[in-house]
Amino acid sequence: MTDSAESRARKALNRLRRAMEKALIDLDALESALASAEGEDFPRRAYAGLRSRIGEVLEFTDDEATRLQEKVLQAGGLEHGRVRRRTG
Repeated sequence: MTDSAESRARKALNRLRRAMEKALIDLDALESALASAEGEDFPRRAYAGLRSRIGEVLEFTDDEATRLQEKVLQAGGLEHGRVRRRTG
């Protein structure tokens, strides 16, 4: 994988992740406004289902970021699990 392809992929994953995080924030605001206005008529299950699907997209972005990182490490000659991150 070329550096530019890797860079574009990371940027796209980050944009998608931020978009989904913003979608959750906006969904919460919409749900809050409509739930109080509609009361019992508010479709809570539909909103919960949408929240779950957005969560799946967020999980996908995490999985793809991990997969991309492993691919880059392998291309550089490093095995998965051989790189340790410093803390502190």
